[in-house]
Order: sequence, then C-alpha cells, then structure tokens
Amino acid sequence: MSLLSSHLRSNLYDLPVDARTTRPVAELIGLAANPPSVPVPATQKALKPRTVSRRARIWELNSHLHCSIIGTCLTAGELRRLLVRLKIAGIETADEHELHMLGVLLADRPDQGAKLLQKALDRRHEVTLHRFARAKDDAAVAVLWSEAIKGGDIPGAYWSVLTHAVSSDKLVQKAFGDVHMLSHLMGATNCADLHRMSVLEDENAALVARIERQQKQLRDGFVERDEKIQRLTRMLADKIQSETEPSFGEGADEPATLRTTIADLSKSLGREASRRGRLEQRLAGFEESDSNLRRAEAERDALRAELDLIEGRLAAMLPGVAASPQATLNLAGATILYLGGRSAQIPQLRALVERGGGEFLHHDGGLEHAAALLPGLVGRCDLMVFPVDCVSHNAMTAAKRTCQQLDKPYVALRTASLAAFLSALASRYRLAAAEGV
Repeated sequence: MSLLSSHLRSNLYDLPVDARTTRPVAELIGLAANPPSVPVPATQKALKPRTVSRRARIWELNSHLHCSIIGTCLTAGELRRLLVRLKIAGIETADEHELHMLGVLLADRPDQGAKLLQKALDRRHEVTLHRFARAKDDAAVAVLWSEAIKGGDIPGAYWSVLTHAVSSDKLVQKAFGDVHMLSHLMGATNCADLHRMSVLEDENAALVARIERQQKQLRDGFVERDEKIQRLTRMLADKIQSETEPSFGEGADEPATLRTTIADLSKSLGREASRRGRLEQRLAGFEESDSNLRRAEAERDALRAELDLIEGRLAAMLPGVAASPQATLNLAGATILYLGGRSAQIPQLRALVERGGGEFLHHDGGLEHAAALLPGLVGRCDLMVFPVDCVSHNAMTAAKRTCQQLDKPYVALRTASLAAFLSALASRYRLAAAEGV
C-alpha cells in the first residue's frame, strides 16, 4: 500500500485543492489501478523524525502504517462522513474498499485531509489516549499495549501506541505485527464458526424433512385404519339387524353364517388392534426424534447468537468493517461469580466483566479453593454462571442449592468458552455501544 500511496500522491495531491475535490472517486481509484512509474524515495522507507515532547501526527508516521490505522481505528461510516466534508465527488456511492484507499492517501497530506483524519481519530479514541498519556516511557506503553491485546481493546490502543511521544520503533513494529496477525486469526475463527452453523442447519433441514414424511405416513395409516374399523362396524350392525328380522325359508343356515361373520370381524379387529399398537410404538419413536430435533435447533440458535456477539465484539478490530452499535457489555456494577472453568481463561473472563462495569468472582470448584468459601461468594454475587462440561458435580450441586436458598439467579453454560459466557451475560444485561473505545 505504501508504494501505491507514493504513486497516487505524485498525481493526486500535487493538484490544486479545487481541482482535486471535483474529481470523481472512480477517477481517483483508477490512478491506483494504473500508477505511473514514479520512483519511491529512499527516505520514505524509514520512520519520519518525531518530536519527543508531543504525540506524533498521522502524516509524520511511516506510510506503511496508514493502511492498518485507517482499517482498524476508523469505521467505514466515519471515514465516509470525513470524505464528504472534503467534497470528493461520488463519495456517497463509493464502496468500502474505495473509501479505505482514499483514506490511506489522505493520511500523508496534512493540507488535503490528514488534519481532519487526525482530529477524527483523536476524538473517537479520546478515553484510551488519556489512559496511555499517563505512560512516561516505552516500557509502560508496552505494558498497556499487552493489556489491550489480552482484553480485545485494539483500535484505541493501536492509535495510542503509534502516536505516543515515547513509543520506540521496536514497539511500533510489534503493534503493527500484532494487529496484522490478529486479523488473520479472527478471519479463521469466523470461518470455522460459520461452517459449523451451516452443517447444523443442513442436519436440521434433513431431520425436518424426515419427520414430515414419517408423520404423513402415520396420518395416512390412522385414516385408513379408522375407515376400515367404521366399515366393519357398519357391516356388523347391518348383519345383526338383518338377523333380528323375521326370516322364513332360510332360518336353518342363518345362525352359522352369523357366527362365521362375527368370527371374521373379530379376526379383522384383532389385526387392526395389533397394527395400531405397532403404529403407536413408531409414533413414540418419532416423538423422541422430534425432541432431538428441538435440541439441535436450540444448539444452532445458541451458536448463531454467540457468533453474532463475537462478530459484534470484533467488528472494530477488522479493517473496513463497521462496528455494531451493540458491541460493549454493560453490567451496571453487577457482581458475576464464575464456578469451575479452565484456569487459562479466567483472566479473559475477568477482563470482559470488568470492562463491562462489573465485578468478577471465581471459585474453581474445590481444586485449590476451599469448598467452605463457596456460600460466602454466592452471597456476594448478583449472578452465578458455571460451564456444565468443566465443573465439579459436588460443587455445582452445592452452589445451586445455596443460590436457591439465597434467591440468587444462576445460568448453566453449555461449554467453557468465552463466547458462551458472553452470550449468557448478554441474555440478562443489555448491550450498549461504547463511545471512543
């Protein structure tokens, strides 16, 4: 992208401002597709000098960093509004890739838009910039960056590291590499979840079609059975009525014929009763299949909800993707008790709850923590959650009993994962968009 930027700067930004602002987006992007042969200055490959006493401006940064800054730290909507202010013709209908390219080009020109970019980035990440401003040396900035990586607070922290007055070249290169690899990781995770959800939907559709066929066969069998029983009942009633009427000349053979007919009807009724029993057994099996189908649908819906939450949380991290208005959990001071789980995930769960404005408590179910501590922790919490696949059965039973005695709500997670934990919290606490984070 830096080579593309150098070619476009030599053609686009040497024009007068009035002439540049009347050129349509398609023409500007066309320059990127067929750049002229302009050599790249050797000085462009090195970081431009910065004054230690103040934060760096975006046009003072290495042009290699502009692509990741525009893609990670600004949403497409914010970038489009900024370009509209610059009166670039056709920007209202430009796609997100075109917006991204123009934003990268503007970043190196303070007189043609980079100052507006700087103001927009500072305003969006004001809270994080204030937190990083308290760091007085490169090591302190590095610690804040590591905490942001663990907590998933990437956009504001990335902008703060790149522009901090004491950030070293080594730290800037590390932050750039972390953001680059994180985009690959998020893309692979998202694809895996989408594939699993697609497989579940296909299995669900096949189960629905099978049950519909079986139910149709059962309905047809019941209708045929009922019609046959009614026909036999009418025949028996007609026969009995005919036998009760006076008959002369044929009386000697009538009782034997009647007994034969009744015997035949009894056999038919026995066969139908046996067939009905078999059909009822099959229907019970179908009801069990229907129960399995409902469980599969519930799991599919849970995975879909968890995927939506993950996409919302990661939208701000991915270049060119607009963040969801429901991207930050708001616990409003609630205390969450997490029982069991995997020890490696506890710091991530704690960071998620604390960033949402809540307090996080943890009990490992008796591995290292004393079981006698559990009632006191339940009494302090507003909600207890535990993964059913990673918790002691005795601890879970005792905790549930204590919650019922103290009238405390609890949620059983289907798996010990960050997505399941986030989904459980989102089902009880509203999500609100965060400003500048």
